[in-house]
Amino acid sequence: MTAALSCYGRALRQAAAGRSTVLQLLDPVHRWPPRRLNPRDWCGDLRSGDSGMLDRCVGSTLDVGCGPGRLTAALAAAGRPALGVDVSAEAIRQARRRGAPAHRADVFAAIPDEGSWQHILLADGNIGIGGDPRRLLARCLELLGPDGDILVELDPPGSGTWSGPMLLRHDERTSQPFLWAVVAADDLPALAEQAGLSALEFWGEAQRWFARLART
Repeated sequence: MTAALSCYGRALRQAAAGRSTVLQLLDPVHRWPPRRLNPRDWCGDLRSGDSGMLDRCVGSTLDVGCGPGRLTAALAAAGRPALGVDVSAEAIRQARRRGAPAHRADVFAAIPDEGSWQHILLADGNIGIGGDPRRLLARCLELLGPDGDILVELDPPGSGTWSGPMLLRHDERTSQPFLWAVVAADDLPALAEQAGLSALEFWGEAQRWFARLART
């Protein structure tokens, strides 16, 4: 088995080179079906549904798990202050190449300008980072300024929320286990409340689901 970050980085390199490549997110004990991930969605231009999140980012924005930086780059190109953070060196290299301000960091470690961000993005399923959505939301609350909000992409209502060890599979290689989570839209309010947040708004766009949270 290889490290999950190595598997992820290799898939990003192939996608950035224009090659068709697929990642799978696998449950090692088969509680949940495999999830197909398309790295070209992250390495390409803005996706359908991105506009709803970006339009709500009117001030300084921290893009947590920014990947190759499509959202951060779009905000920067529009003249809005933004920073992407990601643990993947390959993701940060690609983000910077496309003009996104990006910093390699774990969201649970030190982050620039803590306590002052107006918006935090958790797009593309990044509510799953660390495998504990309540802990992640509580950490994002620490990073926000007094009137800030968190914009979260979610799974569809009724699809189920889960967390635990997962694997990445790319080509014929499978990663070591890492902790991940998935949150369905209808389960978010209870999780948000546990983290000291309230759900202010839900919306759907292009068969994607989103919410906006703020401190209670």
